[in-house]
Amino acid sequence: MISAASGRGKLYGVLKDLRVKWEELETKWNDPVRKDFEKEVWEPLLTQAQRAIRAMDRLSQIMMQMQNECQ
Repeated sequence: MISAASGRGKLYGVLKDLRVKWEELETKWNDPVRKDFEKEVWEPLLTQAQRAIRAMDRLSQIMMQMQNECQ
């Protein structure tokens, strides 16, 4: 059975790694282009990834409930 938790774990791990890399990059890249990238790409990406993680958490709960009800 495919688990929402495994996909969530992968996404969470990749997001965590990206945040570390972004924090390293921020100290070296401080110009208007970076600020535009942060506003137009980075922040929306974080928001979408966080929403996906929350949705996967909810889906996992629903799948567990379904499994319990079918037993």
